[in-house]
Amino acid sequence: MKTSLDLKEIDLLRDFPELTPIYREAHDSKQIKVFNREIEDCRNYLSANRRDFYKILMITGGYGIFTLGLNKYLIDKPTMIFIHPNDIISWQKTSGESAGYYLLFKKDFINHHPMLNATIERLALFNDKSKSVVCIEENDLPGFIRLWESMYSEQENQLGSEAIQAYIQLMMIDSARMSKFPVPESTGDEYDHIHRFFGLLEEEVSNINYEKPIKLRTAQEFADTLKLHPNYLNRILKKRTGQNVSKHIKGRLLDECKVLLLQTTWTLEQISYAVGFSDQPNFNFFFKKNTGFTPNAFRKSILQ
Repeated sequence: MKTSLDLKEIDLLRDFPELTPIYREAHDSKQIKVFNREIEDCRNYLSANRRDFYKILMITGGYGIFTLGLNKYLIDKPTMIFIHPNDIISWQKTSGESAGYYLLFKKDFINHHPMLNATIERLALFNDKSKSVVCIEENDLPGFIRLWESMYSEQENQLGSEAIQAYIQLMMIDSARMSKFPVPESTGDEYDHIHRFFGLLEEEVSNINYEKPIKLRTAQEFADTLKLHPNYLNRILKKRTGQNVSKHIKGRLLDECKVLLLQTTWTLEQISYAVGFSDQPNFNFFFKKNTGFTPNAFRKSILQ
């Protein structure tokens, strides 16, 4: 049942001129979805959140600078990119109109398709960062475009996901066969610090449970752990992502609260303790202030 609480497929913050807004491809009921970049323009983004999906991106227009972890790539010709859920990425478009496709598929989708899982493990395009960015030769581009067009149209069919997973395997095999991997540049100190911050944030959040609550919650605590001055950490995050440390922490905790409310049977008291609140009323206030709904109302409405 759809409700007013359903999260948008794409929540793109567009109000940060000269900055890199946050791009959130959010919770969606579909296990896999294909997008046309001419329609759903990725624009400029740096993903600051743990995802529950894999992403494959083919860029054929609208080129720019792409960072994957601590590696930076100049994308100036057709390129395929394989992005693991744990990867921290950024994109700055520098020229042209966006063209190409991208698709998202969840971890559960892989679990239901053993052959796809085996292909992902064998070819290592998602896990081996030296193979995650693939240059496409001009004579190979038409074949890749046909694969993407087929996947885009298949998603409307009843058994479309079955066909799409087969197309993904073909696309991965062709990409691995080409072996045209560009040499990355170093991203520099600022991206190194940003990467370490997001890694630490994910490490903290991934260990959340109601017996051992999150340890780091403030900008000062994160900066101290990273051995950086909090003002410097705030400045580089604001410069590169459009948000300061506290907003990233708050946004990530809020995402995790939603997941815990939807995917666990924990009590509200257990969830509030796990995410670092001293009592449930403070947790209720935090959640309602940022979503417009109490935690209990959010859980009941979505699960109806």
